[in-house]
Amino acid sequence: MSLNLDHVTLTYPDGDGRLTALDDVGLDVPAGSITAVVGPSGSGKSSLLAVAATLITPDSGRVVVDGVDTAGLSRTELTTLRRSRIGIVFQQPNLLPSLTAVEQLQVMAHLDGRSPRAARPRALELLDAVGLRDRAGSRPHQLSGGQRQRVNIARALMNDPVVLLVDEPTSALDHERGAAVIDLITELTHRRATATVLVTHDRTHLTAVDQVAEVHDGRLRVPARA
Repeated sequence: MSLNLDHVTLTYPDGDGRLTALDDVGLDVPAGSITAVVGPSGSGKSSLLAVAATLITPDSGRVVVDGVDTAGLSRTELTTLRRSRIGIVFQQPNLLPSLTAVEQLQVMAHLDGRSPRAARPRALELLDAVGLRDRAGSRPHQLSGGQRQRVNIARALMNDPVVLLVDEPTSALDHERGAAVIDLITELTHRRATATVLVTHDRTHLTAVDQVAEVHDGRLRVPARA
């Protein structure tokens, strides 16, 4: 189980020309490891994450998820792949205000065509894994920012993904809560053997990851092992 980006180039229309967001990017993320992606605003971090999530199709190159080359997949097949093999932790949790913590996870099973009721034990197991079993019945307004982000992480793991993509998970948290979230992502990555990509602006978190990839003007380099 792994994520591989091979010679990926992505451009956007820009007036009469095109703007290069990703320039011949190559990245390997093995199962059970975390690659942090860092770089200034506008460098291409968000584009890289969107391509890895198969939300955007690159101009050229390959995105391979768990051995599956996504280039040949239809839109429906890509949707199925995202739902079953890719977990996305958004920068903002975006939890549904009317649902409890456990129901936030059960919705993911429903979207995957499974019974939410039958999925409840797994949802509770994941909430226990992120330290929130006792808050399963709480709604978002009853949770702290750090707790909402933990629900966000558990929700991303609900369909047992092989790839976990995490976008600035600590941006709205103080240092202590942010560090706790990074520790949790690290623990879950190793325990569940996901290939995890962590986009972050906070370099204090880099000691917790296995690989650091720096993006500048759409070009990516891996300077050293973290």
